[in-house]
Amino acid sequence: MRVATFNLHAGVDGWGRPTRVLEHVISLDADVLVLPELWRGDDGIDFYVELKERLAMDGTFAPLASAQRVTSGRGGKSWQPLIAHVTGEHGLYFDEHRSLTRSQRSRRSTIEGIEHGQWGLALLTRYAIDEVWVESLGRLPREKVRRALIVARLNDHGRSFYVLAIHGAHLSHGSYRQYRRINAIAAALQPELPVLIAGDFNCWRPLLRCLLPGWRSMVRARTWPARFPHSQIDHVMVRGPWHPLGGTASDGGSDHRALVCDLGWDQ
Repeated sequence: MRVATFNLHAGVDGWGRPTRVLEHVISLDADVLVLPELWRGDDGIDFYVELKERLAMDGTFAPLASAQRVTSGRGGKSWQPLIAHVTGEHGLYFDEHRSLTRSQRSRRSTIEGIEHGQWGLALLTRYAIDEVWVESLGRLPREKVRRALIVARLNDHGRSFYVLAIHGAHLSHGSYRQYRRINAIAAALQPELPVLIAGDFNCWRPLLRCLLPGWRSMVRARTWPARFPHSQIDHVMVRGPWHPLGGTASDGGSDHRALVCDLGWDQ
């Protein structure tokens, strides 16, 4: 079984340029895909629908915020910046343009268009989905966007198991309480079935071992930032009869690297 998690950054890289993240997702050839920061445009590209159709996968999408992508340019050269604004129940969430260089900011002087849509978390799979639901992880005091956990019970030719898809908050925002909630959700699942959790945890592996006791990491690879990665904040972890067969992180055009892990079932 191949599991992959890839933070799509709404289809743009760390400098706000349009990228071919969809093609990279397809090239991963995964059986289970966890895709944080997936973009669903109201009047443009819908990454979720396009990937489902091209990969012939089933899945679910958890919308976490309404969003805008701004196209701007100067001298006839258009470009696609980062998500301009992500809004939640309480207004503005963030403006990632603050991370751009001075020259890049200057190009924002001409706004050519604004695309509205949804920003959220997606789970796609080639396996049969017996059951799927979304558990709320709440909204932390320092965030204006909701967090959620997708829970799915999958069936691989008679073998059932759970997959949890996550896009966790930064620890500096007080995400410890979210991990208590995740542990409680996992404890309430059918105890005889194995569980896999994958996604962008925004957390380093040593600390994650403390926050998620009893889980085993299946792959070690630096995933962030994509160009010169120094940290692993995207993970695949399991509780159950799996063992790692190999894994890697690859640059697919986002600000994160895609993390891929091949798992084997213990006999």
